[in-house]
Amino acid sequence: MAERADVAVLREGAHGLSSESLAAELRERLPDHEVARAATPEEERDLVGEASIVVGHRFREVLLEHAEGVDLFACAAAGVGPLPLGEMESRGIAVTNASGVHGPPIAEQVIGDILVFVRNLHVGWERQRNHEWRHYQGFHQELGDSTVTVVGLGAIGEAIVSRLSAFGPHLIGVRYTPEKGGPTDEVCGFDEVEFHDALARTDYLVLACPLTDATRGLIDEAALETLPPESVLVNIGRGPIVDTAALTAAIKGNSIRGAALDVTDPEPLPQGHDLWRMGNVLVTPHNAGYTPQYYPRVAGIVAGNVEHAAETGAYEDLENQVV
Repeated sequence: MAERADVAVLREGAHGLSSESLAAELRERLPDHEVARAATPEEERDLVGEASIVVGHRFREVLLEHAEGVDLFACAAAGVGPLPLGEMESRGIAVTNASGVHGPPIAEQVIGDILVFVRNLHVGWERQRNHEWRHYQGFHQELGDSTVTVVGLGAIGEAIVSRLSAFGPHLIGVRYTPEKGGPTDEVCGFDEVEFHDALARTDYLVLACPLTDATRGLIDEAALETLPPESVLVNIGRGPIVDTAALTAAIKGNSIRGAALDVTDPEPLPQGHDLWRMGNVLVTPHNAGYTPQYYPRVAGIVAGNVEHAAETGAYEDLENQVV
């Protein structure tokens, strides 16, 4: 049985990290609180029944019946779609997420993916595997002379744009509310006319947006036909933003130059799928968000919010508050 606590950490981890690491980070930052991590479903039920603050990647509905005294659920993930938000709100449970935690590592991966295609490093890797000492050239255009379109200007999108800016490309941002502007040279919305105008001028298309009704299937056959043949798609958002069949056909037909996919639809990408065998497609297993700073950053957000609530006496105006 876990010890009595006012901060309960649920058992599910992420990125190969145990949530005990998150509990340890919280103990360091919240010395005046009793932080306990549940190792079993029974311990989760017991801890949720006594804690006022619960931290975890998911809050299963089955736990709600035990959550009479819970004031705050601090989600350790950026996405809160799977959470029973309506029921949590009706019970007066404030909810925060971990938005911003993934920005630096994902931005670094996007830069790496783009530079692979700028320098045609995938060609060099293939020749190395074949033990070929044979000259090849990078792409005929440097990154600084290119146009990069970033779909989604949230915390991750802005981290990507910040790092891309140092290379000097022309930057186009796409967001739901273009009137807000952004850190890019241009900002447009999802209106078909202006979105396709941006696509037609894009060398590198980076998808850093959440999966919503507006973005599901956003990059379909029509969008891929609008992209120039020398363009490259980078998806670190969600797999269903891209029509996989249309993307596969576009790459087979040389309609675009290549793709870097940290997410796919379906996920994982099935064995034997054509995308696995394409030398101009980079596939990583949805791990762009991993960083050794993951749990320290999550703990920093949670600890700051706990201290804010203690000072104000209310779970309001918290960092990353969604409910």
